[in-house]
Amino acid sequence: MNKIPLNDEIAVAMSQIVDDALVATRKPSHADLDNIILRHGLDKGDPKLNGLNGNVGKAKRVYAVLNWALEYNQELGESFVGSLISLLRGHGGFRDSSPNYVGNESILNLQNSLKLEGIVLASDGTLTPMVLENLSDLEMEEALESYIRRAKKGASDAALLTGTSKDLLEAVAAHVITKLLGKYQQSNFPTLLGLAFHLLGLSTPNTKGVNESMSRMEISLYELGCAVNNLRNKQGTGHGRPFLPTVTPNEAIAAIESMGLISEFLLNKLKEKVS
Repeated sequence: MNKIPLNDEIAVAMSQIVDDALVATRKPSHADLDNIILRHGLDKGDPKLNGLNGNVGKAKRVYAVLNWALEYNQELGESFVGSLISLLRGHGGFRDSSPNYVGNESILNLQNSLKLEGIVLASDGTLTPMVLENLSDLEMEEALESYIRRAKKGASDAALLTGTSKDLLEAVAAHVITKLLGKYQQSNFPTLLGLAFHLLGLSTPNTKGVNESMSRMEISLYELGCAVNNLRNKQGTGHGRPFLPTVTPNEAIAAIESMGLISEFLLNKLKEKVS
């Protein structure tokens, strides 16, 4: 995974995982950090590369860089997190017999932080999207909510790669149907999404919902969801560009954010219905 979700909690966990204040020395070195910080264009956030050479430890550097990224360029920060985890793994940071082992507590903290964003960090440092089919109802909704948060920011990796062959909106529709009917049968996307809308009492072009004043908006959301699905590169989902080559980057961001908006709407409606 080239990009890893970044938030305040993950920034703290990533700074802890490089903290070597209590040991004589441990890789990655400051020079290693210099290289990946510069490679990702995050040097403006690094106190060491900005002349503060005093007592700037690795943890303080990483925390400062990630906080700068959260404010000014989250996408660069997400790429940096992925590279830093790869760097730690390459130095044996996740192997308890290695002199560069980062410690069980630091790994557990990072695992828990990433899990809330739909990412599984294995004990050997490998990263995979959370497989939704293996989760309980509560875990499923928490994972979907994490993908929705990222989709609403235009993060294509989270919006399309939910650890399954489904995109985010398809996964949410399937969850709605399973929750309300006990199971769902695989079908084409418009039928799947239409059934989810119908079960939630929402209008589609073929069904009338319970709230007439919301009907036009609900139909628009349904049609928008189908339109976004039509833009998917279905052979490439999970293995490269998630949208057709004719879709520009700006159009892709709009499509992803739309996917997040519709997914959030459906998930909130489901919570209302079952509460």
